[in-house]
Amino acid sequence: MPVIGGRPVGTHTPTSGGLAKAALPYLDATGAEVVQVYVSNSRGWALPPGDPAQDELFRAGCAERGVPVFIHASLLVNLGSPTPATVERSAQTLAHALRRGAAIGAQGVVFHAGSAVDAGHAEAAMRQVREALLPLLDSVAASGGPMLLVEPSAGGGRSLASRVEHLGPYLDAVDRHPSLGVCFDTCHAWAAGHDLAVEGGMTATLDALVATVGADRLRLVHANDSKDLCGSTRDRHENIGKGSIGELPFAELMTHPATAGVPVVVETPTEKHVGHDADVATLKRLRP
Repeated sequence: MPVIGGRPVGTHTPTSGGLAKAALPYLDATGAEVVQVYVSNSRGWALPPGDPAQDELFRAGCAERGVPVFIHASLLVNLGSPTPATVERSAQTLAHALRRGAAIGAQGVVFHAGSAVDAGHAEAAMRQVREALLPLLDSVAASGGPMLLVEPSAGGGRSLASRVEHLGPYLDAVDRHPSLGVCFDTCHAWAAGHDLAVEGGMTATLDALVATVGADRLRLVHANDSKDLCGSTRDRHENIGKGSIGELPFAELMTHPATAGVPVVVETPTEKHVGHDADVATLKRLRP
């Protein structure tokens, strides 16, 4: 059943042992209303074809539960890298994730904005983003498959986009292609220097996001507290309300007009499903 008022809340979900076999029981155990999965090794370049039987069971199970599906591409993806082999493998990984997304009925494929790595490579890095992404985005537009969703990083390392205002030049690099959406990660924004913990801080950040990318480009939220201080550029997630962001900013997140109808996924510490189930329950409590 669709969530009344939108903002379905769910988890990044394990898939070891089989997509449907692992993920569907996890959804039920955590009360998830949206699911995010990897379809390849999160820290490797191998591109497995997937199991058609598991794909169909997973797709049917999510449809039966009314659960939207998202894919997170490998964390190695970096279209701005000064290493040509990395750029080529990154583009291949995104193409693979889009194909797998179509097979399992995913709405979007999340990828990190990437880094130029070297100070002198920034201009060339944005050209690489354009050259790699435009063909993929055109294929999405032609096929009607899952959107690509760029996720700003936690900052540091010559990041191509960390603060929300950096998304303007990133989108401009691909002519603000309609098939490129945005995934907003609260821990990343905090690490990049957005003070979400001050009163109105989350609201101001989401307002700035909308002003930069438009009202309809935000397609997914990663709701993660942080183990570190604001501006640390460190991407270490904590359970909701247990970290340096605190619970109150997530109430602002769950009531902001920009997140209306937008799925919210937790990528927080968990042991089996303990941790994720509490975070899902907290965010459900905080939404209108």
